[in-house]
Amino acid sequence: MTDEPMIEDRDCHVLGRTPGLPDRVFEHDGLITKRHIRATALAHLRPLPGELLWDVGAGAGSVAVEWCRAAEGARAIGIERNTVRAARARSNAERLTSPGSVQVVEGPAADTLWDLPNPDAVFIGGGGTMQVVEQAIGRLSSGGRIVVHGITIETELLCVEVHSRWGGQLSRMQVETAQPLGALTGWQPARTVIQWACEKASA
Repeated sequence: MTDEPMIEDRDCHVLGRTPGLPDRVFEHDGLITKRHIRATALAHLRPLPGELLWDVGAGAGSVAVEWCRAAEGARAIGIERNTVRAARARSNAERLTSPGSVQVVEGPAADTLWDLPNPDAVFIGGGGTMQVVEQAIGRLSSGGRIVVHGITIETELLCVEVHSRWGGQLSRMQVETAQPLGALTGWQPARTVIQWACEKASA
């Protein structure tokens, strides 16, 4: 977190609707889908008016928030097992989206997805397992979009497996930002993110 004040912008007049908000506008503990990577995820998720997103492993709720800001009447349900992070996601949603746009459900994804309404798109940023992906794919309608992100070897293996099973696009993303290095400037790499993005085919 920086010492800069948070921007309050529920109506999108200050920050706009284009995905890729600065990380600093979200309250977070470091567990957040970073700006460049988040914008890429939203490009694959393609928010549309009135559609519903599942944000699995919501963390700070940044993907859910950006989904709702990007399209009129878009809604999101964040699933987060950590109580403190769930509360933080709610706070971000209340400040940055229209009232009621984002609902946050607490609990393990595999146990909570069964009770949720069917989504139009799914983002899995944490807690990704084959069981969770299978549940998500099973509930998506034809043309529904799913994106899975991971930084661990285990999640990379999962993404390779689901890509082999369902197709889609498999990517590895490495972002480096310029940072002070003594009196000079150097490149600071972030963790490499593997991304699987797929649109559910017609039955």
